[in-house]
Amino acid sequence: MVVPTKRTTPDFILMIVTFTLLAIGLIMVYSASAIWAEYKFNDSFFFAKRQTLFAGVGVAAMFFIMNINYWTWRTWSKTFLLVCFLLLILVLIPGIGNERNGSRSWIGVGAFSIQPSEFMKLAMIAFLAKYLSERQKLITSFKKGLIPSLGLAFLAFSMIMLQPDLGTGTVMMGTCVVMIFIAGARVSHFAFLGLLGVAGFIGLIASAPYRIKRITSFLDPWSDPLVTGFQIIQSLYAIGPGGLFGLGLGESRQKFFYLPEPQTDFIFAILSEELGFIGGSFILLLFALLLWRGIRIALGAPDLYGSFLAVGIIAMVAIQVMINIGVVTGLMPVTGITLPFLSYGGSSLTLMLMAIGVLLNISRYSRL
Repeated sequence: MVVPTKRTTPDFILMIVTFTLLAIGLIMVYSASAIWAEYKFNDSFFFAKRQTLFAGVGVAAMFFIMNINYWTWRTWSKTFLLVCFLLLILVLIPGIGNERNGSRSWIGVGAFSIQPSEFMKLAMIAFLAKYLSERQKLITSFKKGLIPSLGLAFLAFSMIMLQPDLGTGTVMMGTCVVMIFIAGARVSHFAFLGLLGVAGFIGLIASAPYRIKRITSFLDPWSDPLVTGFQIIQSLYAIGPGGLFGLGLGESRQKFFYLPEPQTDFIFAILSEELGFIGGSFILLLFALLLWRGIRIALGAPDLYGSFLAVGIIAMVAIQVMINIGVVTGLMPVTGITLPFLSYGGSSLTLMLMAIGVLLNISRYSRL
């Protein structure tokens, strides 16, 4: 395999779509969080200012990575993965890892912290792309190809579940499955492992009472409207009145202490309430454009590593968007997962912008 050297201009459509989503996200984070921020911190711009800082760091990282040959990720993928595994261990140690909302998922000092599980997603994509590009002929073998690749992903998933963080773990595992399937794994092997996966997923749900409550509330949120069904019901109360054109930017009613922390996982509900069906559809259109450009970059990559790397990034974004929108609209059980580029959160936003930087670099060597 030869390191690609001939560079062109990056994919400007992808860049424009990313900046559009980011700009809308900054506006919506302020709109969704202003009331809560004023109440809790006596500063309506508290979350907006922090998100702007995160965006600045993320954009700087995106432009830096955009100008680094994507083969650098191939060279350092093992080191990156080992560092992320180490961080996943450290985050579980009391006094090092910070606990929020029942999950020990953050490492940091005070209000500034990182979420190692977010960066594990990109580390796993980079390493798995290297593994699959070097062993693609073995991927049809259950023992020599499929089990080693899925086994490593499952190890990372298990460590993330110790925090616990089912949402992030599901996105990472789903991304790995997509990459392995695209690499040529046999459908029959996936069918067998799929049955085991479903059984394991049911076991995970049954092992934690709060997960069982989330499932029952998803099926019938009105069975417990003040506890387990509260978020889904309040989310639907936000989306419904939005109608076609919405109540107007900043005019949401559900952000007045009805929908808990609306600037994070449920920001799409506030966006739909204020901007209506038109605004929500425009966001989905932007994500569709982003995925289209990502797929085009994957198809035009000069080598297998670039293709698998692009596929992994696009799969990660697509799965995360589908889960978030599914939860907000009541089509899936509630799980803590952010909406890429829009939701408040430093680690998630920085990771996504870094991933776009990798995509933009691959596009500079595209054959299409």
